[in-house]
Amino acid sequence: MHELAITQSMFDIVLQQAEQAKAKKVTGINLVIGGMTGVIADSVQFYLDFLSRGTIAEGASVRMEIVPAKARCLNCKMTFELKEFDWVCPECGNSRVEIIAGNELLVESIEVE
Repeated sequence: MHELAITQSMFDIVLQQAEQAKAKKVTGINLVIGGMTGVIADSVQFYLDFLSRGTIAEGASVRMEIVPAKARCLNCKMTFELKEFDWVCPECGNSRVEIIAGNELLVESIEVE
Protein backbone atom coordinates (compact mmCIF):
# COMPACT_ATOMS: atom_id res chain seq x y z
CA MET A 1 0.00 0.00 0.00
CA HIS A 2 3.00 2.34 0.33
CA GLU A 3 2.93 2.72 -3.45
CA LEU A 4 -0.04 5.10 -3.15
CA ALA A 5 1.90 7.60 -1.02
CA ILE A 6 5.00 7.27 -3.20
CA THR A 7 2.99 7.64 -6.40
CA GLN A 8 1.13 10.65 -4.97
CA SER A 9 4.46 12.34 -4.21
CA MET A 10 5.80 11.65 -7.70
CA PHE A 11 2.54 12.83 -9.27
CA ASP A 12 2.70 16.06 -7.25
CA ILE A 13 6.18 16.66 -8.69
CA VAL A 14 4.85 16.05 -12.21
CA LEU A 15 2.04 18.56 -11.76
CA GLN A 16 4.34 21.16 -10.17
CA GLN A 17 6.83 20.91 -13.02
CA ALA A 18 4.07 21.02 -15.64
CA GLU A 19 2.63 24.13 -14.00
CA GLN A 20 6.04 25.82 -13.91
CA ALA A 21 6.44 25.05 -17.61
CA LYS A 22 2.95 26.46 -18.27
CA ALA A 23 2.04 23.16 -19.93
CA LYS A 24 -1.47 22.55 -21.17
CA LYS A 25 -1.07 18.77 -21.18
CA VAL A 26 1.30 16.15 -19.75
CA THR A 27 1.78 13.52 -22.44
CA GLY A 28 4.47 11.38 -20.83
CA ILE A 29 5.90 10.57 -17.42
CA ASN A 30 9.31 8.87 -17.14
CA LEU A 31 10.18 7.24 -13.83
CA VAL A 32 13.25 5.46 -12.49
CA ILE A 33 12.55 2.79 -9.86
CA GLY A 34 15.30 0.86 -8.10
CA GLY A 35 14.88 -2.82 -7.45
CA MET A 36 15.64 -2.37 -3.75
CA THR A 37 12.81 0.13 -3.15
CA GLY A 38 10.15 -2.56 -2.94
CA VAL A 39 7.94 -0.47 -5.23
CA ILE A 40 5.78 -2.55 -7.55
CA ALA A 41 5.58 -1.03 -11.05
CA ASP A 42 2.04 -2.29 -11.73
CA SER A 43 0.81 -0.57 -8.57
CA VAL A 44 2.48 2.70 -9.54
CA GLN A 45 0.81 2.50 -12.95
CA PHE A 46 -2.58 1.81 -11.35
CA TYR A 47 -2.28 4.73 -8.94
CA LEU A 48 -1.02 7.12 -11.63
CA ASP A 49 -4.04 6.23 -13.77
CA PHE A 50 -6.29 6.91 -10.77
CA LEU A 51 -4.61 10.12 -9.61
CA SER A 52 -4.39 11.65 -13.08
CA ARG A 53 -8.14 11.48 -13.76
CA GLY A 54 -9.46 14.95 -14.44
CA THR A 55 -5.99 16.54 -14.51
CA ILE A 56 -3.74 17.71 -17.33
CA ALA A 57 -1.88 14.40 -16.96
CA GLU A 58 -4.88 12.19 -17.69
CA GLY A 59 -3.95 9.69 -20.41
CA ALA A 60 -0.21 10.40 -20.20
CA SER A 61 2.02 7.49 -21.14
CA VAL A 62 4.10 6.17 -18.26
CA ARG A 63 7.52 4.64 -18.81
CA MET A 64 9.41 3.05 -15.96
CA GLU A 65 13.07 2.15 -15.95
CA ILE A 66 13.63 -0.54 -13.33
CA VAL A 67 17.21 -0.40 -12.02
CA PRO A 68 18.49 -3.73 -10.68
CA ALA A 69 20.20 -3.82 -7.30
CA LYS A 70 23.98 -3.84 -7.68
CA ALA A 71 26.83 -3.91 -5.21
CA ARG A 72 30.60 -3.54 -5.15
CA CYS A 73 32.66 -5.88 -3.02
CA LEU A 74 34.71 -3.96 -0.47
CA ASN A 75 37.41 -6.63 -0.64
CA CYS A 76 38.08 -7.31 -4.33
CA LYS A 77 36.09 -4.37 -5.83
CA MET A 78 34.04 -6.62 -8.13
CA THR A 79 30.66 -5.17 -9.15
CA PHE A 80 27.76 -7.62 -9.27
CA GLU A 81 23.97 -7.77 -9.29
CA LEU A 82 22.46 -8.54 -5.92
CA LYS A 83 20.09 -11.43 -5.53
CA GLU A 84 17.32 -11.28 -2.94
CA PHE A 85 19.03 -13.40 -0.28
CA ASP A 86 22.54 -13.63 -1.69
CA TRP A 87 24.69 -10.63 -0.91
CA VAL A 88 28.01 -12.46 -1.12
CA CYS A 89 30.61 -11.52 -3.70
CA PRO A 90 30.68 -14.21 -6.38
CA GLU A 91 34.39 -13.58 -6.95
CA CYS A 92 35.90 -13.76 -3.45
CA GLY A 93 33.04 -14.80 -1.16
CA ASN A 94 33.18 -11.62 0.95
CA SER A 95 29.88 -10.37 2.39
CA ARG A 96 31.07 -6.80 2.98
CA VAL A 97 29.54 -4.91 0.07
CA GLU A 98 28.62 -1.37 -0.88
CA ILE A 99 25.24 -0.81 -2.61
CA ILE A 100 25.86 1.13 -5.82
CA ALA A 101 22.48 0.86 -7.60
CA GLY A 102 18.90 -0.07 -6.91
CA ASN A 103 17.81 2.62 -4.44
CA GLU A 104 16.63 5.05 -7.11
CA LEU A 105 13.06 6.38 -7.00
CA LEU A 106 12.50 9.48 -9.06
CA VAL A 107 10.67 11.32 -11.79
CA GLU A 108 13.34 11.41 -14.47
CA SER A 109 11.42 13.62 -16.88
CA ILE A 110 8.00 14.60 -18.12
CA GLU A 111 6.78 15.34 -21.63
CA VAL A 112 4.35 18.21 -22.08
CA GLU A 113 2.50 20.17 -24.72
